[in-house]
This record gives sequence, structure tokens and C-alpha cells, in this order.
Amino acid sequence: MATSLLLRHSSAVFFSQSSFFTKNKSFRSFTSIKMEKGEAENAVKTKKVFVAGATGQTGKRIVEQLLSRGFAVKAGVRDVEKAKTSFKDDPSLQIVRADVTEGPDKLAEVIGDDSQAVICATGFRPGFDIFTPWKVDNFGTVNLVDACRKQGVEKFVLVSSILVNGAAMGQILNPAYLFLNLFGLTLVAKLQAEKYIKKSGINYTIVRPGGLKNDPPTGNVVMEPEDTLYEGSISRDLVAEVAVEALLQEESSFKVVEIVARAEAPKRSYKDLFASVKGQ
Repeated sequence: MATSLLLRHSSAVFFSQSSFFTKNKSFRSFTSIKMEKGEAENAVKTKKVFVAGATGQTGKRIVEQLLSRGFAVKAGVRDVEKAKTSFKDDPSLQIVRADVTEGPDKLAEVIGDDSQAVICATGFRPGFDIFTPWKVDNFGTVNLVDACRKQGVEKFVLVSSILVNGAAMGQILNPAYLFLNLFGLTLVAKLQAEKYIKKSGINYTIVRPGGLKNDPPTGNVVMEPEDTLYEGSISRDLVAEVAVEALLQEESSFKVVEIVARAEAPKRSYKDLFASVKGQ
């Protein structure tokens, strides 16, 4: 599982009227970000979901699921021309250059005032720079959060990882925890970013998946509170689904959820799954 977690974590509405909730649970309505048939020509004026790390293995699936469910999407990527070959032409999709390591001001510009929610699915790629995990998974995420605050983004969803708080869970000798932290203390970097998000005041959902699989989904989603799961795996498709559902379910507000898939788990609605986890 250690190798699986490392390699697969290092990549990164269907509604017409809905709402997100602020920290004090007050109601906040907003314009639909679902594209209706015939509205494609007005896509640039439509509220969008910004996806950071959009060409990563999980990020790409998030973009595809958002589009299939009627969202307008702004895909943040480091190489726009390369990204154009990764996605089918879609009038609801806008591809923009975004590097989370370049600071919040540039990110705020690219997120713009037409992005109503942000999903962060970034992740470092193993290399010779041992500081890369901190540049991407810590400082990069913090930059993205600050950019969201500048633009008044209403919802922030982060795809993180189980075992980020492994030391506090008594899992310091867990092979997966040890192996991942060999590469620049990756999990520690993610944990520090999570702490920043919690203090930001933004309505957030932090999704911590188990070992990521590229295979089609099998089994049903198991959702637990933070610092609960220390093993298990899940299809990237299901992770993308949970990230999108976090935009739709009021019960996802201000929560950290850990997810894996299990064949023996009962099928439950996402409303029930999110409601089963206590918020902050």
C-alpha cells in the first residue's frame, strides 16, 4: 500500500438554485453554475468551478465529472497547450495557466471573479528537489486559499490523503506513513496546509482518500471522520465523485472526511455519508 499511496497521491451542479453555508450556518444563495442547453455561448459569463491540478490523474477525472454533471469549469494547469490535448472540446470548459507555487496574487487573477468554488487536486511529482512537496502541497495550497479569500470564493475542496496525521494516530511506524514522508515529509506538508484551510474562514471540505487506484470503481464508499482510517484503497473515479458531491451537499461544510471503498460496505447516499461525519 505504501507504494500505491506514493505514486498515486503524487499526481495532486447538478442544480439550478442551491446554496453553500457560511461558518455560522447562515444561508447564502448564489446563481446557478449549471450550464443549460443553449447557454454555451454565454459560458464566459457563467459562474465556474476552478480546478487546480486539472491534468493530474485525479484532477482530470474531477473536471470530467463536473462537466458531465452540468458545471462550467475553469481548469487550472501549468501547460495550457499540453492540457488542450487532455480534454475534449467543450464550451463549458475554460483552460487557464495556473501554478500554485507562484503566489496568491497571480492565482487570484486567474481564478477571477467568475469562479464560485475551487477544488484543489494538486500533487507533487517525485524528483531531486526534496522541497517540492512543501512548495506544492503546503505553500501551494496556502497560496490557493489566500487567492480564494481575495476573490471571495464560497467553497474550497481539497483532495488530501489518509495518514496525514499518522503520528498523532499512533501510526508513526505504519509503512505507508514512513514511506511517504521519506519524500520531503509529504504528509506533514499536507497536514500543515489542512490546518491553514481550517483557520481561513472559507467553507471547506477536506477529502482524504486511501490508496488511489486507476481501476473502475468497485465496492461502496466508506466515509469516516479525520484521523480514523489508516489503510484501504479507492478508485480515483470515486474520489472525483466525492469531491464534486462536496459542492452539492450542505452536510459537507467545514468537514474533514476520510474515504476508502469496501465491497461489504452498504450503499449510502452522499447526503447520509457527509451527515454521518461531525463537522468542526
